[in-house]
Amino acid sequence: MADSSGNRGSPDGGSESGEHNGVPTAGDVIADMFSSDEVFQRIVADADHEITSGGRELFFSALAGGFAITVTLLVYASMYPKTDGGVAAALLYPIGFIYIIIGGYQLYTENTLPPVALTLERLASIPALFRHWSIVLAGNFAGGAIGAVVLAFGGVLEPEAAAAAAEFARHGVYDVTRLQLFFKGAFAGLVVAGVVWVNFAARDTVTRFLTVYLAFLVIPLGDLFHVVVSFTEAVFLVLVGDLGVLVAFTDFVIPVLLGNTIGGVVLVTVVNYYQTTEQRLETARFEDVRQLSVREWLLGGLAGRSYVPLVDTVEEIVRDPDSYRILVPIANPRTETGIVDLACAIASNRDRGTVHVVHVVQAPEQRRRAAGHDQRDRITAESERLLEDVEGIGDRYDVDLETSTIVTHRSFEDVFDRANRTRPDLVVMEWERNELWASARAERPLDELTNQLPCDFLVVKDRDLDYSRILLPTAGGPDSDLSAEIARALGTTVGSEVSLLHVVDSPQQREAGEAFLREWAAEHDLAGAAATIDDSGDVEAAIERAAADNTMVMLGATERGLLARLVTDSLHLRVVDEVGASVLLAERPSDRSFVDRLFGRGRRRK
Repeated sequence: MADSSGNRGSPDGGSESGEHNGVPTAGDVIADMFSSDEVFQRIVADADHEITSGGRELFFSALAGGFAITVTLLVYASMYPKTDGGVAAALLYPIGFIYIIIGGYQLYTENTLPPVALTLERLASIPALFRHWSIVLAGNFAGGAIGAVVLAFGGVLEPEAAAAAAEFARHGVYDVTRLQLFFKGAFAGLVVAGVVWVNFAARDTVTRFLTVYLAFLVIPLGDLFHVVVSFTEAVFLVLVGDLGVLVAFTDFVIPVLLGNTIGGVVLVTVVNYYQTTEQRLETARFEDVRQLSVREWLLGGLAGRSYVPLVDTVEEIVRDPDSYRILVPIANPRTETGIVDLACAIASNRDRGTVHVVHVVQAPEQRRRAAGHDQRDRITAESERLLEDVEGIGDRYDVDLETSTIVTHRSFEDVFDRANRTRPDLVVMEWERNELWASARAERPLDELTNQLPCDFLVVKDRDLDYSRILLPTAGGPDSDLSAEIARALGTTVGSEVSLLHVVDSPQQREAGEAFLREWAAEHDLAGAAATIDDSGDVEAAIERAAADNTMVMLGATERGLLARLVTDSLHLRVVDEVGASVLLAERPSDRSFVDRLFGRGRRRK
């Protein structure tokens, strides 16, 4: 949104002509309007925040926006019979849109501009754009449907107003052809996307208010159609009249939706995009930004990444393909030296171990203007200063330690993009109880169904991170294999004592359990480790008892399918909360099929 100070020039408040901290120096000329490049810059900065927002945040903002449209239908239908359908009936039509745009709610037709601009620059992928559109449209429709139900059965509308509201939908379904609906919708999409462009060029709220009000008067006066209003009207007629749901969509809502989308994208976004200069990207984002490849742009996360962070200095690093590489994402270099130490200890057990520490700086959500090149330099310089605290750890273990910085709205979600791009052998990162890792897996739920992990993952719950005495419960499986590799490396490097635990269901199974554990320990070069068989059948309680005498517990990440984990508690979450030792979750890429990932109950070697 516009800066109330009205500063122009570079994104951080200065300008090449000498403006400093928003104060013009002698000889500077301050223009009255933003240039096309500057408007584009503000749009891309806002789109950065929107397209990286969480699904829940987007949906409920769109839900509120869809319900606000009910106000438009309410006042328009109420005024229509009182004014015999004259111009006066349309005077309050824009009120719902004013609530949405000035209030910052999500509206589908608004999103034919900012996210599309980001996608045109190949800073966001086409799948990311469709995801954003789908969530916002679903939220708008849900809000509109709730409003329609209230209007239909809540006694809000007078009988004449209810008849007028039903007539609006009948007019769209029966009096206007699909082709006419499409082109009327296209003009409405042009109006809305044009309002968004002008809104970013405005400097004050009064200008925005007048722009929104006057522009949205065009829709009722021009007999145009807006998809969220049309959907709300259609639902109302379905509830109180004889309109079928299928007909409502095929003969009314879908043609308007297509028209709004094409009108917003083609007639405004593309035209306004190509009136900017070749410097628009350097203005809107940092210079020399690495855009998505064509494959990433088309396929998103399936091809590696779906979004370009605000700052990513990884391209400055020359990577050795023959080294064993460990990626360590951290949010605070001052407080997260423990996991860097752990990564270096693991890497030192390899002939060519290399640790790459990436400082993930989360951009503030309220940030609405992109930072310029000077701001990039300040961010990276400060990050490099903080990372000096961890660089000495590599020298202590005699391993190569590299550092880089990511500035992003998405925080640790970009870790997956980084791992897909650089293909490390292992990622070591700290547990965030309320963040991405609350599912006790190193994958987001959707990725669990569609993607393979790019490498091994270790997620660490740090409680002083003492790995002098390690408990390794195992029932077999690839994740336990990874835990064994890490435990063996720490035993070699820092002399960690390793204890093994295997839980069986009854005393009658102790002998078989002992044979399994001996064989497993021998296979993983841990034959000298202390071994315990617990015949209680209660895995969680057994781990908690054994953990009392150890400083770290290593667990393989659950292999249950997504739906199974949604309806049952995860063992890992309870153990993490109950034990006093540090906990390390290990997960290795799996070759499970889609069906196994969705419905599987897990695979454990007996």
